[in-house]
Amino acid sequence: MSHTSIDPLSVAREAAESLMHRYPDPAELPPAHRWHYHQGVFLLGMLKLWEETGEDRYLEYVKAYVDALVDEQGNLELATTELDAMQAGNLLFPLHERYGEARYKKAMDYILGLLEGFHTTPEGGFWHKEKYPNQQWLDGLYMAGPFSVHYASLFGRPELYDLFVKQALLIERHTRDPQTGLLRHAFDYSKQAPWADPVTGIAPEAWGRALGWFPAALLDILDHLPPSHTGYRVLEEMFRDLMGPIVRVQDRATGLWFQVLDKGHDPSNWLETSCSALFLYSLSKGIRTHRLPVDPYITHARKAFQGIVGKTSRDPEGYLHIHDICIGTGVGDYRHYLERPRSIDDLHGVGAFILGCVEFHRTRESI
Repeated sequence: MSHTSIDPLSVAREAAESLMHRYPDPAELPPAHRWHYHQGVFLLGMLKLWEETGEDRYLEYVKAYVDALVDEQGNLELATTELDAMQAGNLLFPLHERYGEARYKKAMDYILGLLEGFHTTPEGGFWHKEKYPNQQWLDGLYMAGPFSVHYASLFGRPELYDLFVKQALLIERHTRDPQTGLLRHAFDYSKQAPWADPVTGIAPEAWGRALGWFPAALLDILDHLPPSHTGYRVLEEMFRDLMGPIVRVQDRATGLWFQVLDKGHDPSNWLETSCSALFLYSLSKGIRTHRLPVDPYITHARKAFQGIVGKTSRDPEGYLHIHDICIGTGVGDYRHYLERPRSIDDLHGVGAFILGCVEFHRTRESI
C-alpha cells in the first residue's frame, strides 16, 4: 500500500491500539506508576483521538491512568522541582468537564501551585529543573505553558497569560541561532554549564525534539490565550518565523528531520521520528488555524506524514510499532545527540505520532 493512501486517523488509532494492547492497565505505561510527561504526551494523543472519533474507550483509558495516581482528595506524587511534571496536567481538563469529580480540579490546583516554588533566572525565566540552575530549555514551554494558560482561561488567572508569553519570549531570544533561524536546545543564564557558550550561554546544537516541542507549545498556548492579549500576535509571529527555517532543514528524500536539525549533510546524523511527528503536528495545526498558508506548507506536511509512516512496522499479530525514536535526552554537544539510543515505541514518539497524525487528518478535512 502506498503511504499516500494511508488514512492518518486510522494509523493514529493503530498506534494507540498497539500500546493499549501491551499495557491494558495504563498505570503500567513506562515509567510505571508515575505522573510523568512520557505518559502525558501519549495520553494527550489518546484524548485527541477521543475528540475526533467520539469513542469513549480512549477517554476511559486516560481516566484509568489518572485515577490510579490521583486520590479522591486530588493528591498525587510528582517531581515538584521539574517543569516536566506539569505536562500531564493537561489530561485533567476533559476529565473535569466530563465527570465533574472534585479531585480533578484539586489536582489542577496542586500542579499549578508548583510554579510558586520554581526558581527563576534573574530575568524571570523558569529553570527547567532545580538540578540545572539558571538553565532554560525549549522543552519547558511545552511542559508548563499549555496547561497553565488553559487553567488561566477556565479559572480566571489572567496573570498566567503574561507569565507564559514572557517565558516564550525569553527562551526564544536566548536560543535563536542567527545563522539558521533555528532554536538551540537550551540557554544557561550563568554560562557555567559545560555545554554553554561562555559569552552567550547558548547550547551548541539545535536538537530535533527540543525544537519540536516549541512551536507545538506556541500553538497550544494560542488555543487558550485571548486574541485581545498583547502577546497573541507576538506568539503568532514567533510561530511563523520558526516554521520557515524548520521546513528548510526537512530532508527532501524522506520528509523527516534529523536528530541534529541543521547537520543533515553528516552521514553520522540520523533521521528521528518524534521530532518529525511534532513538526507534522505544528505544520498541520498551523495550516488549519490559518497561521500558515496552505501552500507551500501542506506539501511539507504531506511529506512529513509519509516519512513518519515509513518509520513503522507491524508484528506478526498485526500491531503497529514506531522506530527510531530518541530516548529522553539532556543538553550536550553534537556527539552527545548522535550517540543517544534509538527506541521502538518510546512514548515520546508514539504520543507525537498520534498527535501529528490526528492533526494532519483534521487539516486535510478542513482544506
